[in-house]
Amino acid sequence: MKNVEMTVVDNILTIKVDLTQEFGPSSSGKTIIIASTEGNAPIPEREEKVGLNVFKKPGKASSKT
Repeated sequence: MKNVEMTVVDNILTIKVDLTQEFGPSSSGKTIIIASTEGNAPIPEREEKVGLNVFKKPGKASSKT
């Protein structure tokens, strides 16, 4: 996994991603990868799995609040 942290507390899954990270262009080159489970990843100590990709278009500045 890249830039993905998963925790489960009381049957609630929390996914943490640092939106300031970048891992270069996607394979198509159309987007910049921010985070990925790189396929379906098991949820810690559970039978379920999760698939996650976080990306942005090149040249787009993220809004800061």
